[in-house]
Amino acid sequence: MKGHRAAATQSSRARARGAVIGALVVVAALVPATATAAGTQEVDAELPYLCALPSGKLPAQVRIQAVFPARTGPGEPVEPTGVTTSVQLPAEAVADLAALGAATARPATRLTVGVAQDGATAEATWRGTAEPVRLPGSGPLTLTTTGDVASVTGNGEGDLTFSAGSLAVDLALVTADGAAAGTGALTVDCSPAPAAEREPLVTVPAGGATPDPDGPPASPGSSASPSARPDGSEERQADRAPEVTPAVPGGSAADREAPPCRYDDAHPSTSASLNAYITGYTNVAKLKGASLLPLSCVLIEQGPTDIELFPDFTGGYLTQHSTGTLRHQGRAQTPPFEATFLTFGFTPTKATMVLEQTGPMTMDAHGETSFLTLYTELETRVRVPLVLRVTALEVNGVPLEVGPACRTKGPLRSPEPEPAKFPGDHLLLTGSSTHQPPDQPVGYLLSSGGQLTGEMTVPAFTGCGGGGENLDRLLTASVSGPGNYVKQTQGQTCAVQVFNPDECTEDLQPLKIPVPER
Repeated sequence: MKGHRAAATQSSRARARGAVIGALVVVAALVPATATAAGTQEVDAELPYLCALPSGKLPAQVRIQAVFPARTGPGEPVEPTGVTTSVQLPAEAVADLAALGAATARPATRLTVGVAQDGATAEATWRGTAEPVRLPGSGPLTLTTTGDVASVTGNGEGDLTFSAGSLAVDLALVTADGAAAGTGALTVDCSPAPAAEREPLVTVPAGGATPDPDGPPASPGSSASPSARPDGSEERQADRAPEVTPAVPGGSAADREAPPCRYDDAHPSTSASLNAYITGYTNVAKLKGASLLPLSCVLIEQGPTDIELFPDFTGGYLTQHSTGTLRHQGRAQTPPFEATFLTFGFTPTKATMVLEQTGPMTMDAHGETSFLTLYTELETRVRVPLVLRVTALEVNGVPLEVGPACRTKGPLRSPEPEPAKFPGDHLLLTGSSTHQPPDQPVGYLLSSGGQLTGEMTVPAFTGCGGGGENLDRLLTASVSGPGNYVKQTQGQTCAVQVFNPDECTEDLQPLKIPVPER
């Protein structure tokens, strides 16, 4: 058992961080939306926020840019485009990140946007991602993210008003030598200042075009209250709330295309069995592009959670060891997937690939909890040896024979902070979570899923070619190398022997299908 003084120090640090997260404030003024090209209006707003960092509440400036339609009609979706979120953190925040050992930070933002129409309200989440940003030696740090956002469809005839709300900035922190800094991740929660809350981000007027004065008169019921139905009954506010549609809608295995993900006689379940879908993106640094990781099934055996108590029983260290297996058509691999890039900057190249699991997948969670505050921190590291196999190749529209044995010489390789304990080449993905009851946990948990991130090196290729051609050098020169960022999204698991209709389909497949995020 570890010394109580060290344990108590770490526990108090976790509590302090939890007390600070969620307290960020903003301090700026809105720049009103201005008209741009015909049929659109541009938002360029600067808002004051306060952000919670390990050292306390710090002021930040948030700039939101987007293009909205000039008008909308009933039942017509409003889909913002060109959405950019920029967060400027002060120098004190940079010092906080540097104190954790970070040299770079990769941001992902989650902006809550309120939508109002005819007194009814709804919320949308605008997500954005970016490449890693090096921490400055002095001065503020600006993090700019972009991404596709949800569309909003009004359920009434009134104007749609959009307002900026809370902002979460997820930071993947890396040291100068490529290792995870601190826990490897930090979520900075920010809230708009009262002045920012009083001003709308933008209003999209209802109505397709200016009414024709010579056109037909309005119907007798057109001046009725928006909440009144033709039969005289009152419409509930929830029935009129704007409908938010995700940029890439999720769903269930029962009503969307998804590969099978179930246990069978060849792989029977136990009382600890879970299954889940995973997907995501991986950068290909040499080609300056990203490849979609296909929706894949993983079968998980969840281990028990062990706790090593502090000597004074005020809390303890948590550990959990679980194992997993990719599953596609009875094999430990992903479904085939395609990626198209411009090789050497000008030649279109399309490859069909499969990721094959060549050894055990381990999922190790470590953290600590306080019995006094009930605050819990947890970090999960997923390790899996994966070989990248190429099954088909097209260069400039011409198929090239790759043969049956075209693959990387070894597994994808990530920096490993514990090489003596986890030898051999493997992909390492990390996710973290915090939980302060009565709120729901925030971040990645094995059971509920979330984001896992990492970085990998793609080894050289071997066995590629046919008909006397050797394509090893072409693929190695095009793809192989370090610095390829991976962002994986895991969905909610299904506990197959404890049926829950909110988590499992009737045939015990995962109900939740995750959406890949850049």
